[in-house]
Order: sequence, then structure tokens, then C-alpha cells
Amino acid sequence: MGTSAAQRILFGLKVKQHRQAKSLSFVELAGLTGMSVSYLNEIEKGKKYPKAHKIELLATALQVPVAELVSGEVSDSLIPVAELLRSNFLNELPLEQYGIDTTKVVEIIAAAPPRVGAFVSTLLELARDYTSTRENFYFGALRAYLELHNSYFEELEQAVLRFAEAVGLPSERPLRPDLLKALLERHFGYVVDEAGLDAFPELSSLRALFLPGKKTLWLHSRLTGAQRGFQYGKELGFAFLALKERAWTSSLMRSKTFDEVLNHSRAIYFSVALHLPQAQLLDALRQLFQRPTWDGARLLYLLERFDVTPEMLFHRMTNLLPRFFQMQKLFFLRFVHDPAADFFRVDKELYLHLNYASFSNRSQEHHCRRWQSISLLQELLSPQGEGAVPDQLAAAQISHNLHGGHAFLCFSIARRGYPTPAYNVSNTLCLLITPAVEEQVAFLKDPAILHREVYSTCERCRLESCQERSAAPTIAAKRAQQQQIQETLQRLTR
Repeated sequence: MGTSAAQRILFGLKVKQHRQAKSLSFVELAGLTGMSVSYLNEIEKGKKYPKAHKIELLATALQVPVAELVSGEVSDSLIPVAELLRSNFLNELPLEQYGIDTTKVVEIIAAAPPRVGAFVSTLLELARDYTSTRENFYFGALRAYLELHNSYFEELEQAVLRFAEAVGLPSERPLRPDLLKALLERHFGYVVDEAGLDAFPELSSLRALFLPGKKTLWLHSRLTGAQRGFQYGKELGFAFLALKERAWTSSLMRSKTFDEVLNHSRAIYFSVALHLPQAQLLDALRQLFQRPTWDGARLLYLLERFDVTPEMLFHRMTNLLPRFFQMQKLFFLRFVHDPAADFFRVDKELYLHLNYASFSNRSQEHHCRRWQSISLLQELLSPQGEGAVPDQLAAAQISHNLHGGHAFLCFSIARRGYPTPAYNVSNTLCLLITPAVEEQVAFLKDPAILHREVYSTCERCRLESCQERSAAPTIAAKRAQQQQIQETLQRLTR
């Protein structure tokens, strides 16, 4: 049976401690054991675990019992490190994605003075609560990973091109869902049932489910063609990229590892890049930005041209805008509206190079009705003409952060919900207005674009004259009270 990373690291730290206590250099220990300096170095770094006869040689050279080196018992100085490793907290951090060696982190902690124990104890407290916050942590790590690469991955772009060439995909878009379905079946042995989820009402919120044992993909029959095409593209991504560690549901329910979250993100990237080829969408976006006036119909036209959902279009824009338009500071929000309860919630969000607090962490508060996302959802319920209600609406707005001083150009598309028609959905992509945005977006100064002061939620907003307020500013009032207390204390203690 192989050794775990924790066992290797603790063994190496023990060898290092005893070697240094005996004032032995690597060269001297190598001479006593007959092992090479490089091999001993790898042992101490936790990369190698020697066989039994070599452990005996080390124990003899270090003048300690074999049991001392191989047991789970550690000296007082290593107790915090041992507990941290046994918690599996460090092992599940995606450090390798950022070029960080876990053993180096442990080595730094182990070599630190005793006062670092408080820091290690804090990590252990986090580890104990880790199971309840694991998903939030993984998604936070994913955001950092996306920021590191500006949400653009050349290796995935090239993989899509290789796949398209290998299976002979036509260069023109849109791609027919039945074509992608046939590729799954013919090239990867899938069995696809486009109504497989219909027999399970409790799974009505899912769009797809992959059954690995039978290599079967079930879909919900209510999905639009664009939604089916996206699910097929994502499965092609999993298969072509050979991503083994993955979730079986269309959306992540409970993630077990960071690799699962990362592979899910890679498969989504593959699908949107497949449906929205880089060169074609770049050309379309340049044409959109060069128009002197804003026209929501042009944004909706892109959905029709590529036969994609608003989520797919905005996701692809987050890949391309930072790389090719130098628009790196942006965020995406997806609001879900329950018209029966008249309640809005954020179920998806992404921030790139922006330190904004999460909207979803404020799910029990009332989101600001001044956001285009929400006003479009409300408009979607209003009869148009002779009782007709549109399936989707598009708009642009310049949103001024009420308390932060930032201004964002926001594109929003609201649509009726699928596969759950009882809910409507709006997607919003906001670009921080920077010189790059001002230079490249010709319609930015279009007077027809609405300018609005916005905030996150009514409870946190200090704007007294807001006509759209749906809840009292309780949190803002509490903060104002705390600020008054601090100002008074400072004045009295000068």
C-alpha cells in the first residue's frame, strides 16, 4: 500500500529535524547511509518515502529507533503541522494550479518560530468548518484562477480547433444540436435520451444528467435547441479533453474536489468556444461596439446568429474582452425572478479583477431595483401591445455605484425561464468604464442609454430619495450609528 502525502511530509520533517539536531550536512548523512544527496533531499521535502531497509539505514545514522521515524507520533514543535496535514485541508487546496508546492508551505510552517502556532491553529479552525464551506472556497479559488489567466485559455482554444478539424465540423455557425448529439454517439459511445429526466419530477430543475455506468446522457425535454447544444458541447468537452474527475449533473451540486470544479469550468469553456468561434465573435463584437447608437436588437441578433443562450454569449465575452479589448475589470450576474413571490435572487456571479462583495451572500436581502437586470425582469411581465409578452428583452445601462464612485457599462438580457417556466431569468455583464471602454465603445455617449445610481441591496443603501426601495435601510442605519460612535470616541480621546 502506498504512502499518503501527509505520511511522506511528516517522515521527511522528522528526518530533517534529527539531521539538524546532530549537525549533519546532506553530504555527511549521505556518507553514513550510502544514499545520494539528491535522494535525501527529496525525502526531506516529502517527495520520496524510502523502503524499509533504507529507513533502517537512516535510523542507524540518526541514532533513533525506526519506530520513531515511521510512527504517527511527532515532537511538540511538529504537532500543529501534523494536525493540519491530517485534516486534509492543505492537500485539498489547489496550490499546484498556482505553481505552489504543498511541501514547501508545510516546511515554512514547520521551520517557523513558535508564535506561528496561532496561525496554524486558525487554519485548523478553518479546516474543521471546511466541509460546510468547501463549495464557496472552491469557487473562490476558481475565480482567482480565472483572474490569473484573464479568463482566457489558449490551450482550450486550440483544443476546440483540433476537435473541430478531427470531426470535420463546418466553419459556419450555428451548430445544429442534432449534429453534436451524433458526434457524442458516434465518436464517444454516448447514449442520449433527450427526455430522460422527464420521468423524475424531483429533478425538474436539472437540465442534464450523465450516468457514467451506462455512458448515458439524460436531458429535460423542455430545453431549447440552444440549451441542448450547450449541454452536448459540454459533454464533448469532457470526453475530448479526457476530464475524468467531474460532476454528473448539469450544474455543480456538491463539489468534492477543486479539480471537479475546474474541470466543470473547462468543459463549459470548451462548449461556448465551440459554439462561438473566437474570430467570428470578435468580428461581431467590434461591429457592435462601433455603432454610434445603442441597439438592443443587435445584441439579441448575436443570440440568433450563433443559436446560443444569453449565458453562453456573456460567458464567451468574459473570455475575449479582457484579452482582445483590454476590458479586464468586469462582472457577470444572473438573477432569477419568482413572479409569484416577487422575489429576486442571484444564482450565478463572476467578478474579474474587482473586489466586490458577493451578491449571493446577501440572498436574504432585497436587491436594488435600479439594476437593469431587475427592471428588465419586471418589464418582461408587462403585456406588450395587445396582451403579447416578449420572450426576451435586451437593454444597456450605465450604472453608477452609489457609494463606490465607479461607473459600469452594463448589458442585460432577460428571458423566460427554462426548464422551469415559473421563473424568469436575466443575465447582466458589466464593464468598468475605463479608457479602453471609452475608446472602443462608440455608443457609450448615446443619450438614449439610461444612467442610474445603483447599490447592492436596499438594506445597505443610504439613498433616501429612492422611489424603487423595497426594504428599509437597516444595515446602512446601523453602520451610520457605528460611525457616529467612533467619531465621538475619537473626538473625546484626542
